[in-house]
Amino acid sequence: MLEIAGYEDGPLADGSRFLDLPLFWPCHLGSSLWGEDAQAVAFGPDWDDAQELYRTLSSPDEWPTFTLHLHSGYALHVLYRNLEGDHGVDYLLSHPDWTEAATLATDDGHFMGPGLSWPELEASADQGATSGVTDPNARLLLLFPMLGDADVPEAAAPRLASALAELTIVEDPAEVARVLLKNQGQWTPARWREADGTWICDGSHSFRNPENRFALPAPRLTAASSALRER
Repeated sequence: MLEIAGYEDGPLADGSRFLDLPLFWPCHLGSSLWGEDAQAVAFGPDWDDAQELYRTLSSPDEWPTFTLHLHSGYALHVLYRNLEGDHGVDYLLSHPDWTEAATLATDDGHFMGPGLSWPELEASADQGATSGVTDPNARLLLLFPMLGDADVPEAAAPRLASALAELTIVEDPAEVARVLLKNQGQWTPARWREADGTWICDGSHSFRNPENRFALPAPRLTAASSALRER
């Protein structure tokens, strides 16, 4: 049985069956596809099918969950939190020694984030694993909604477009990548800096900004920084 500390009461279910569905990806990336033009280029004529898939993903009877193991022993979890009246996607960091997973970002009507920078996104995607989600392209797209980075490098667009071309059927992956990187979720792209060996940001809705009253405790901030950047 799939278990994540702090979510013992949720009907968690392995979401791996969705990874091979091309329409899953624009559904998952929807919070960065603002407006009719963005949705048209991402979904094309498949809007109705995408809506049906979203209803499956958001069913309260089953919470699709994806686990991405990291070299450090930590793991990232992308969890569809399908509570009645409180749907959203939680992005979590866990460790076997922790009694509760740390929330890095939430993608819902009361969004919190960003949860990581582009270097952390790429490093986490490229950490090889033998269980959970292993494909680097799938790892990149699963974690993308956590992104909030005002200094994304030029190489980000082709990397993202390559992942979209591999896993989706969008007609113009480069254009979808451009839109995704322009929007970057529901928050303002943050600026990241290293402070005493820990990477933090200035996002006003981020758990990784130590100046926010709801920020992760210092040990969790350090753990997230080291786990996400290890290659």
